[in-house]
Amino acid sequence: MTDARTSELLTLALEAARRAGALLRDGRPDDLAVARTKSSPIDVVTEMDIAAEKLITGYLEDHRPDDGFLGEEGASREGTSGVRWVVDPLDGTVNYLYGLPTWAVSVAAEIDGETVVGVVEAPMRGETFHAVRGGGARLGDRPLRCRPAPPLDQALVSTGFNYVHSVRTHQADVAQRLIPRLRDIRRGGSAALDLSDVAAGRLDGYYERGLSPWDLAAGDLIAREAGALTGGRPGHAPSGELTIAAPPGVFEPLQDLLEEFGAWHD
Repeated sequence: MTDARTSELLTLALEAARRAGALLRDGRPDDLAVARTKSSPIDVVTEMDIAAEKLITGYLEDHRPDDGFLGEEGASREGTSGVRWVVDPLDGTVNYLYGLPTWAVSVAAEIDGETVVGVVEAPMRGETFHAVRGGGARLGDRPLRCRPAPPLDQALVSTGFNYVHSVRTHQADVAQRLIPRLRDIRRGGSAALDLSDVAAGRLDGYYERGLSPWDLAAGDLIAREAGALTGGRPGHAPSGELTIAAPPGVFEPLQDLLEEFGAWHD
C-alpha cells in the first residue's frame, strides 16, 4: 500500500524523470549520430547523460537533502534518512546516439535497502511506467499486468548484449541455443524498458547478464508489481551475474535453460 512517505517519493521520482526526459529529448542534436562539433558524437551523449543525472539528483536533493544517491554517472552519497535514490539518467545510450526511440530515464527509491518506488520514463514513446511496492504497476493511469504464460516455445523473450567482446560472444552463443526453444528473441537496447515491457504484456520474458543496480532497480519493481517473477540464478535475486523477468510458467523453464546453458559466465 502507498503511505505518505512512499507517495511523496513517487511524486518526486515522476517529476525528476519527466524533467530529465525532456532535457534529453529536447537537447539532443538532430544530427547527433554524425556530429563533428565535438571530438566524437559519444562526447555529446556523455555530456547529456551527466547533465540529466545532475538535474535528477539536484531536484531530489532540493526536496530531500538527507537522502542518499547511487547513479550511473557517479552520483554516490550515503544519506541519513534511510532513503536512497538509484538513478540511470539515460538507459539505452546507443539507441539515443542513433536516434532510435528506445531509451529511458530510470529512477528508483529504496528505503532501508528495499526498492519501494520505480519510475521508467520513455519520452520518445510518450510513456511513463511506475510502480509502488505493494501498490501495483501502471503505465500512466492504466494498471499493468504481465501476459498469461504461453508454452515456452511460444514465448517472445528479450535480452541484451554486453560491450565486452568476449562476454558478448558468449551471450550470442547462449541466444543461439535458446532461439529454437522460443517463439523468438528480441534485443531492445534498454534494460529498463525491457523490464517495463514485460510488465505491460509486450514481452513474455527478459534476461540479461551484466546489469548494474541502476539498470534494473526501477524496472524490476515495475515487472514484479505487474505479476512477473524476477530473479537471477536459481535461489538468487536479480544481479549483474544474471537478471530474469517473466510471468510464472515462463520464468521457471527459462531460468532452467539459462542455467543449463551457463548464461552467467564465459
